[in-house]
Amino acid sequence: MPIDLRMPPVPVSFEVYPPRSEAGVAALHETIRHLARVDPRFISVTYGAGGSTGGRSLELLTHILRETHIEPLAHLTCVGNTWAGAASLIREFLDAGITSFLALRGDPPEGLSEDDAFLGDLESAAQLVQLIDRVQAERAPYTEAPIPGVPGAVRVERRRSVDIAVAAFPNGHPRSRHASEHIDALLAKEAAGATLAISQLFFHADDYLGFVQRSRDSGVTLPILPGIMPVTSPTRLRRVLELTGEPLPAQLAIGLEIEPTSEGQHEFGVAYAAQLARDVVAGGAPGVHLYAFNNHDTVLAVLREAGILTHPRQKEAAR
Repeated sequence: MPIDLRMPPVPVSFEVYPPRSEAGVAALHETIRHLARVDPRFISVTYGAGGSTGGRSLELLTHILRETHIEPLAHLTCVGNTWAGAASLIREFLDAGITSFLALRGDPPEGLSEDDAFLGDLESAAQLVQLIDRVQAERAPYTEAPIPGVPGAVRVERRRSVDIAVAAFPNGHPRSRHASEHIDALLAKEAAGATLAISQLFFHADDYLGFVQRSRDSGVTLPILPGIMPVTSPTRLRRVLELTGEPLPAQLAIGLEIEPTSEGQHEFGVAYAAQLARDVVAGGAPGVHLYAFNNHDTVLAVLREAGILTHPRQKEAAR
């Protein structure tokens, strides 16, 4: 039998956000259908600070659960949540069949400071990780399976553990007080029970790869997925930099500015993100997580250009 020398497929995943109005629901469902056809590991759904899009988040998560074969992953934030409120929300998600979460500290809404009472009484993502695991343990401490041929008898089995992802910050958290605080926080999240980390955006492969190495040297063992955001216009780049505080990526900024057409800017942004994906995968990344902006065309184009959609079914689905 010949040896198959092809590289194994690279796991991919996507992030979407709830539509702001009913008019966007059908379009987003179509986007999810296209994303699901390339067999992502999961599709994550954001959650607004203070529950501003909580209802729509759950609707979208249950749509993914019922209408696709893909695992939905729910974002949860500390900001604006009390212990009791967060626990109630976690139970609601678990009751709906959602068993994968992304636990986030979250940012205060515009105009509010870190000291504002609106921020709630959950102080860190590590506390939220612990709360998710505890709520699941209290809700279903074990499962029972009937024993065939023995009426009334059941086999007691361990409950299914929830999967809890957390955020990682390749270039440091903007509120970090010292150079390694973001890595200390990641260690605390892993100790609390996190099973996966997803990086916030970065624009140079060495930012991610160096961060992973520093994390490993500090004792972090959980997988760290690179989060890649295709930026396809100067306007979007400026907005992203304002929101994240990331330093200006000169090559990307210049390339987008000198392109005379929106089509050329889009192609340049896709090519930049594709090269970033190739570089981090070559450096050992366990997969690629793409911020989709509720549009499948761009992220699937990135994966095609990066050579990650290697299987005939994936290539066909991504067209």
